[in-house]
Amino acid sequence: MTGISWNHAFAELPDLRVHYVRHGSGMPLILLHGWPEFWYTWRHNIPALAESFDVIAPDLRGFGDTDKPDSVPAVETYVADLAAFADALGLARFGVVAHDIGANIIQPFARRWPERLSGLFLFNVPYPGIGRRWADADHLIETWYQYFHQIDLAADIVGTSRDSCRRYFRHFLSHWARDPHAFDADLEAWVDNFMKPGNLRGGFAWYRATDAGRRAMIRDGAPAMAPVTTPTRVLWGAHDPILKPQWRDRLDQYFTDIRVDLAADAGHFVHYESPALANREIAAFFAGRGG
Repeated sequence: MTGISWNHAFAELPDLRVHYVRHGSGMPLILLHGWPEFWYTWRHNIPALAESFDVIAPDLRGFGDTDKPDSVPAVETYVADLAAFADALGLARFGVVAHDIGANIIQPFARRWPERLSGLFLFNVPYPGIGRRWADADHLIETWYQYFHQIDLAADIVGTSRDSCRRYFRHFLSHWARDPHAFDADLEAWVDNFMKPGNLRGGFAWYRATDAGRRAMIRDGAPAMAPVTTPTRVLWGAHDPILKPQWRDRLDQYFTDIRVDLAADAGHFVHYESPALANREIAAFFAGRGG
């Protein structure tokens, strides 16, 4: 961990205790992580953004130090969690910075409650327009984990020992980043987190929640649906092997007000791999959007 004294807190939702870190003041920005992540994935971003914004980085349901309910969630569960979390913190309107899972969750939220959002800044977005490409023959080798995580013994296998956990997460953190050593300094923090009781199973639960929708896209193609109308900025890592940058081609069919750019020196984890770029672009996008 860094030498920063992080401000940890908990929000009591009706059915969930949510852990979060909060720094700064001004317009609220909620940072929503992906997999394999937890709030600490934003460690390069929180201090810089907190100079201008009220930055709030929660652990999603099942992740980090947030509760791990036994029930299998649906995507709508995570969406409702976000609404309840914002209510618990007294946030009527806020901006969202989201990556991977977080970017997936915020899309149905934005369709349902656009009035609550001042803007969306998204990294490497799983969105409906990916469609059948999830199962392209040349891409199947990358998506194996999405099915492995749904097997009951997956968490037991990965969590057999600290070494097995380390090997598992090193694979994703090195393979999905442009620089395979990008996470070397923080690898033990990731192992510490996912070796906590319930954290492997809690994170893997996301893939059960999204399985039916992903299979439907593979079977039937990209679905038509009402687009997100919230102003949106996307920064997509040019070297992401799991969410391919060429898949950004249909974003304008699902977002009405969107600008999309590539992060030339990053893979899947743009906010972590290229934090100076990410922080500069996030701050510029949200400047003046607090009204």
